[in-house]
Amino acid sequence: MSTETELQTTAAEFLGTLVLVFFAVGATVLAGEYIGTLGIALTFGFTLLALAYVFGPISGAHVNPAVTLGMLAAKRLDMPTAVKYWIAQVAGAIAGAALLFLLAKQVPGLKTSESFGSNGFGDRSAVQINLGGAFLAELLMTAFLVYVYLCMTHRVTIAGFGGLPIGLTLAVVNLMGIPLTGASVNPARSLGPAIFAGGAALTQFWLFLVAPLVGGLLAAAVHRVTHPPAGADLHRNLQPSGSPR
Repeated sequence: MSTETELQTTAAEFLGTLVLVFFAVGATVLAGEYIGTLGIALTFGFTLLALAYVFGPISGAHVNPAVTLGMLAAKRLDMPTAVKYWIAQVAGAIAGAALLFLLAKQVPGLKTSESFGSNGFGDRSAVQINLGGAFLAELLMTAFLVYVYLCMTHRVTIAGFGGLPIGLTLAVVNLMGIPLTGASVNPARSLGPAIFAGGAALTQFWLFLVAPLVGGLLAAAVHRVTHPPAGADLHRNLQPSGSPR
């Protein structure tokens, strides 16, 4: 990969994650009481859909360390490229959260501490989900999202209508996950707001780092079973010995 291409892909991941956090988490922080769970879920989905079309042909529009880990496990990325993606995603999420925090401070009476669109379990969950339930939910929801990414991408990039199912999947995941944990499925998305929320948002962040990453690895493993690299060879090998080829 040339230096120019590396700059393009890392810039795309940085800007994409910044936009996702600023607008999608921003919908939670600034407009949640007006648009509700459905509106927040659609904002996440539509934002990712737009990013998939804008940055998908450049970097794949991962904007999510769990997606990048899934791509790495599927051998579509090498480790140096994955590390660059992760750095760009984390930096973009923090920058997006910083811009959102600055905007939120201009709204009189808006509370940012301990909340600020962060994820949580226990008394920080709308349904009071416990630690085990939160871990399982985040793992499975992330696995679903990463699996769809793996199915809809060619190597790393997104082409054609591939962005549509990816955006819809994130919307569906948020519809289910918002009452449970706030729907992370993305360690960078969780870290940015947690830094500015502080308190329990930061102490619980470990779950929203570990569970999505495990989910990304699970997705890669399942994808390897359902979409083996040598599909044509597999089909031929399933034919009985001596049968016509």
